[in-house]
Amino acid sequence: MKTKGIITSIIIVLIAVVSITAGTGCANIIPPEGGPRDSLPPRLLKAEPGDSALNFSGDKVVLTFDEFVEVQNIAENLIFSPTPSTNPYVDYKLKTVTVKLKDTLVPNTTYTINFGNSIKDFTEGNPFKNFTYTFSTGNYIDSLELSGKVILAENGKIDTTLIVMLHTSSDDSVVVKQKPMYISKMDGNGKFRFKNLPPKTFYLYALKDESNTRRYTSEKSLFAFADKPIIVQSSTEPVTLYAYVAKGEPEQPTNKNSSIRATSTTDKRLKYQTSATGGQQDILTGFYITVLQPLKAFDSTKLTLFTDSTFTPVVDYSFSKDSTGTKINLTHKWKENTLYRLILDKDFAEDTLGNKLTKADTISFTTKKLADYGSLKLKLRNLDLEKHPVLQIISNNTIVRSVPMKSIDLAIELFNPGEYELRILYDKNNNGVWDPGDFFGKHLQPEIVVPVERKISIKAAWKNEFEIIL
Repeated sequence: MKTKGIITSIIIVLIAVVSITAGTGCANIIPPEGGPRDSLPPRLLKAEPGDSALNFSGDKVVLTFDEFVEVQNIAENLIFSPTPSTNPYVDYKLKTVTVKLKDTLVPNTTYTINFGNSIKDFTEGNPFKNFTYTFSTGNYIDSLELSGKVILAENGKIDTTLIVMLHTSSDDSVVVKQKPMYISKMDGNGKFRFKNLPPKTFYLYALKDESNTRRYTSEKSLFAFADKPIIVQSSTEPVTLYAYVAKGEPEQPTNKNSSIRATSTTDKRLKYQTSATGGQQDILTGFYITVLQPLKAFDSTKLTLFTDSTFTPVVDYSFSKDSTGTKINLTHKWKENTLYRLILDKDFAEDTLGNKLTKADTISFTTKKLADYGSLKLKLRNLDLEKHPVLQIISNNTIVRSVPMKSIDLAIELFNPGEYELRILYDKNNNGVWDPGDFFGKHLQPEIVVPVERKISIKAAWKNEFEIIL
């Protein structure tokens, strides 16, 4: 009986062991439940070969971490420099990340593999930010650096999605035909830094690479270039690049109060909108009518402007159609706080689809009062008048007023109330507008716009005076 009990106990233990082993063998990696949330990134325990390895001749790198990891969005994150013909293959399993090299390495060259934020812990997705692995096929590691910043020339802002590139050829076409030798991304302040560079002469560019080709394939893309070759040495000065869109149109002053009123819902009727906001017209800007389709016929004599409820005719006004055929401008020196009525004859216009008004229409609006505006006086200390400065007054990222500055003082009698930003355009060709650069052949840099740190607030019925030190 005793022997039988021992045998029974052994069988029970064996069954339990087999069950546990089988269960473990089939288990997936499941994050533990409960406890504090893991907020720490993975920690690198070992690299094979070791980081900063010399005389590298292998075809792979194996990284081992202290926890289970995964690799995400490697194509967008990985920067392998100098740029290979074929990108390496990156794989991960459990606690290891393996980089398999697909291209022949150049002798006596320092390579860096920047993983960006692609390596994350498996449980919480905490990234191992900007981890860079370095190795050399020679007997030393290059250690020179090049840093700088990229600024958008048209508004002085930054775009952190741009990439910065180094080429070794002086040929302009290289930015179109070839990938760069070195690539850097920017931080949140628009700054970049190349590390582990050799002592060479480079040609520096920046590009908004939306197609991920590493090439300047469209003049509609943001682009920047350095004025001269960069000689990388132990004391290389930081470089500032000014990015521009070659074919972009400069911002133009517009009426920020031009919210529009739809006036037609009938499909067969000519549809139009007006610049009057809630039946109110800004006396500082012109009144306009916009249509959906270009006009093939327009007769300004069939538009009549009146004032007051007695329909007193107005005589000093004019109409014009813009080049697109979709906008009719009414020019008139508005009286403040006055009711206007614009009569549209049913045959005043016809669009390219044959749409016309089915009957005469009346647009009524009242102009704003003088008390709805404030006056503005600005004194801009340290303004360099020799650089042809143009003051840009900005609301909601739109230039509402652009003023060439002939002195450091500006006075505007009537100005719409609101919050405004200020910028200074240094107008090299003195034409009053911002001009982009022209790289190919000319190497002409864009004109530069510098934001003013201080903002201004205009109050209605108020003398608004500001002294700004630039």
